[in-house]
Amino acid sequence: MPALLRLRTVFLLLLLMLGHAVSQAATFVYVSNADSREISVLLLDPAKNDLLLVQTVPVTGQVMPLAVSPDKKFLYAALRSQPYSVASFAIDATSGKLTPIGVNPLPDSMAYVATDRSGKFLFAASYGGHKASVSTIGADGVAQAASQVLPTGQNAHAVLVAPDNRHVFITNLGSDVVMQLRFDAATGSLSPAGVPTFNQRPKAGPRHLVMHPNGRIVYLLNELDASVDVLAYHDASGTLSPVQTLSTLPAGFDGKPWAADIHLTPDGRFLYTSERTSSTLATFAVDASTGRLAVRAHTPTEKQPRGFNIDPSGRYLVAVGQVSHAVTLYAIDAGTGALHPLKNYTLGQNPNWVEIISFP
Repeated sequence: MPALLRLRTVFLLLLLMLGHAVSQAATFVYVSNADSREISVLLLDPAKNDLLLVQTVPVTGQVMPLAVSPDKKFLYAALRSQPYSVASFAIDATSGKLTPIGVNPLPDSMAYVATDRSGKFLFAASYGGHKASVSTIGADGVAQAASQVLPTGQNAHAVLVAPDNRHVFITNLGSDVVMQLRFDAATGSLSPAGVPTFNQRPKAGPRHLVMHPNGRIVYLLNELDASVDVLAYHDASGTLSPVQTLSTLPAGFDGKPWAADIHLTPDGRFLYTSERTSSTLATFAVDASTGRLAVRAHTPTEKQPRGFNIDPSGRYLVAVGQVSHAVTLYAIDAGTGALHPLKNYTLGQNPNWVEIISFP
């Protein structure tokens, strides 16, 4: 009996230690502030439903798109003023703070950056330059100058890497197509797939896209008509096909549509999009079997919400406003997906991009 008691005590202590470790998980929010040329590092405190400023990191240019490496050790920031470049930062897992580790040139002003699934390559898309690039990421985490530059259609806007790391999609807003590309992870090179493009409706303006956690559905947000498309992803061929189209605009909308960003909760149950003319966030429920969407709500948010994101727990959404120069923290209702504003804070000038990561 004493031996069993000791084992039980040790087991309970281990459970307590595990619970303590889980409770101490840290979540950090990174926001690029284009016009004040800085990155804000914030701690998301779930115990207090609060955001706390940890660090303000100056950069040498107009900072916009951000990307985090798959292992969460590095953050990459594209600078869209000349000289066009990518700044690499090491992320401290304890404090969330950033340490600059290198800056290298990019071939143009890049509207989007993303790593491949291995974290060994950085993709970038240029809206004004109508091109995309691939850069090798060194063992030290520093993104190098582009090793491949390829022409795109008009206004390349975003990059999505398939889960198997063999296919890459690049939206072309002005040409109304999504490029369907093969990716060779051994050489770090892109080439056209057998069917090189998914052709979108004229004047839709494909902008950003995300993949459902099941790996079978892609959601495409169109800037010019503020619609969202549900697309089937065919992993064998690396191609997309249409399933459903819905508007992201609120009832009574009057003006020029200007959709911006799109994200899913980590469990894939809810999809959110932002629209800049109405300054709203649209909420959609996702059908678990088909991936089809149903509109649930439109929530007023920061003025001109170019960027937002969802934390890895799926409990919080963070949205920033380019005109309000501020950020709002929302709680996500686990049952309905409804957004409940918790706190609002002033940030730098023209906040436009949000990345969120958690460390156990």
